[in-house]
Parts: sequence; structure tokens; C-alpha cells
Amino acid sequence: MNEFFDALETRSPEQREREQMGALADQVAHAQQHSTAFAEILSGVNAAAVNSRSALAQLPVTRKTELIERQKALRAQDPFGGFSALRRGPAMGRVFASPGPIYEPEGATRDYWRVGRCLYAAGFRTGELVHNAFSYHMTPGAFIFESGAHAVGCTVFPAGTGQTEQQLRAITELKPEAYTGTPSFLRILLEKAQAEGVDIGSLRKAVVGGEALPPSLRDWFTERGVAVYQSYVTADLGLVAYETPAREGLVVDEGVLVEIVRPGTGEPVPDGEVGELVVTTFSKAYPLIRFGTGDLSAILPGACPTGRSAPRIKGWMGRADQTTKVRGMFVHPSQVADIARRFPQVARARLVVSGEMANDQMCLRVEASEADGGLQQQIEAAVREVTKLRAQVELVQPGSLPNDGKAIEDNRSYA
Repeated sequence: MNEFFDALETRSPEQREREQMGALADQVAHAQQHSTAFAEILSGVNAAAVNSRSALAQLPVTRKTELIERQKALRAQDPFGGFSALRRGPAMGRVFASPGPIYEPEGATRDYWRVGRCLYAAGFRTGELVHNAFSYHMTPGAFIFESGAHAVGCTVFPAGTGQTEQQLRAITELKPEAYTGTPSFLRILLEKAQAEGVDIGSLRKAVVGGEALPPSLRDWFTERGVAVYQSYVTADLGLVAYETPAREGLVVDEGVLVEIVRPGTGEPVPDGEVGELVVTTFSKAYPLIRFGTGDLSAILPGACPTGRSAPRIKGWMGRADQTTKVRGMFVHPSQVADIARRFPQVARARLVVSGEMANDQMCLRVEASEADGGLQQQIEAAVREVTKLRAQVELVQPGSLPNDGKAIEDNRSYA
């Protein structure tokens, strides 16, 4: 049995980088020409010169908040806000609505969201039946995983959400081998089956999404004979990363470029440091360039033990938007980054907010390689200039701040 979905998964890292960088300039040009939003966002950018990660890092990050704002502003003329390169017709199979609302197009190509690769890594194979318990109503989740199952050669039962007793009956009679849906609903099905003495033991594997999968819950599934794998999939980007039997992080999909940047900025951080996950897709239908997911993650060292050679990320590690209000003023992670950027001797900074309601205290903890006599006072002045607020500055040793991607830590008591 072939262990890999296709030959792309086992390319050497050097070949992958060379081929993806070769395609990057074409994708930037395509976005400029076919997406009115990126024609504006990337105005003046020489697409041919964007052929390296360093060149890519010079482009602006487009975050979901901006996508929503553009869609709302252009709702009457273009519900996609200028981001879609497709027009209604044979090339656009469906339109979906995600919370926001955000409207997303579905291209008519096979396995449009590229989820087949994820399901194959989890052991889904031709001829198997997949019980698909993602919602088939307005949002694309069910269609994303159904198209991936078809790409692998599976048949799909469109279970959707709810109606637990009817779903259990279908499982006992149809005997699907695999499940796709949220981990919480899979647990409900298994608990209900156990309580009612119903045999749904045909389910031996699952790919879940939409929620966190803590180790304790994974172990709970394993004890009941179901091997559960995580997926990182969004309606905007399709498959970003997926889990393999190695259970060591998530392997980045072959159809995207991933960067980890300092929260609130577009600046890439060193491998291993936690930051915001920024993704560039090679989709011609919805060509998102440096799309900020708002999720925290980090690059893992080395390659997956399964032989897949793409980079790996740690998975979802929280949200990057740590904006908070202090003494009536909003403070953003980008402001913390701006302060740190002003001082070459500062490696990292973390704003700690403490105190009780109406008595906020701010302390900027700063990793500094060299701490001359005036550095602390200079940073305090920069904090006042950037945030319009006063803060204590504490100089700490390099490497002493937690590697969790937080630029702002809110420790206030609201009791």
C-alpha cells in the first residue's frame, strides 16, 4: 500500500523550496491581475521580484478583520470584497457564509480545499465509507471534507450535525470505517452508543477539526478503538497542515507557504519561536497572499518520521490578537513590537498588565543584550510616545521570557 498521497510529499526540502519560490512570483502577479483587493493591497509591488521568502516578508499581511471590512464595504457590488478571482458560473461551484459574515467561493476543481492529503495520511482509503458529521448548512465544513474524501476514493454519508439517534442507527446499519467532524460530537456518538448498547465499532479512524483536541480526549478515543487525527483547515485557505501517524506536530500542506511572524507585525521570527501563523496559498480561485490567520504556532525542527519532508508546525497554540484596554486606551501587540524595534539591543518584549479594575498597572519586560544606564529610561519614554500610557520597564536576561507568542499578558483581577 502506498504510504503517500502523491510524490509532492517526499520532495527534498530544497526541491520544494525551489519549486514553490518559482511559483510565488506568478501567484503574486495572478493576485494583482485577478483580485481587485490584492491589486490595491499590492499596488506598486514588482511581482517578478517576489521569488524568495525574504521578498515575501516585505509584503503586507492581510488579516481576517481587513477581509471582513472590505467585504462589508463592497457588499452591494462584490460580496467577496474583491478577494475572489472567480465569477459566478461553471468555475464557481458554491458560495458559503462563515461567521462575520464572511462569504467564500468554492472553485469547481477536484478537491478544491486539498483535504484528500490529510485524510490519506490518517489512513482513509478507496472504497471506505466516511460518516461526515460536519454541518451542511451555509458553512463549508462538510463540503470541504466531503470533497477530500472523494479525492481519496471514499464514499460519503452526509450525516451533518444533530439527530444523534438517527446517526447511530445509520452507523450500525451502514458500518462506516471513518468519521469526519468535531471531536466533541464524536465523543457524544460514542458515549450514546455505549449507554444504549449500540455497536458502532466499525468506526476505527477519524479526522477532526473545528475544535481543539487535547491529549486527554485523544487518549479517550484511543481507549475506545478510534484513531483520531487533527486537521488545520479553514474556509479561506483550505488545508494548512495535518497530523500523521507519527503524532509529532502537523505537516504543512504542499499547496501553501507558511510563515510565523511576530504578533501584530509581518516580521518572521526564528524557527521554534511562537508567533502568528501567516499563510500564502497557490489557489488561483482565491489567491490569498500573506493571510494572517490570527492563530499562534511555531515551526518544529526536522522532518516528519513518516518520510513527509514538508515543514511541520506545533499546531494551534492560541490566538495572536492580544489587544487589551488599559486605563481606557487600547494597547495592541503591534505597539509592543514597534517599541522593541526602536532599540537594536532589545531582542524581545512582553507587556504585562496587572492590578485590579480601575487600577491598571503596566510593566514592559524587555530582553536586552546590552543594558547601558539610559536604556530603561529611553524605553519608558518610547512606551509613553507609542501607547500614550506610562509603564514600568524591567530589563531581563535574553531567553528568559516565555516562548508562547504573547506580546501582551493580561493578569488583572476582575473579581
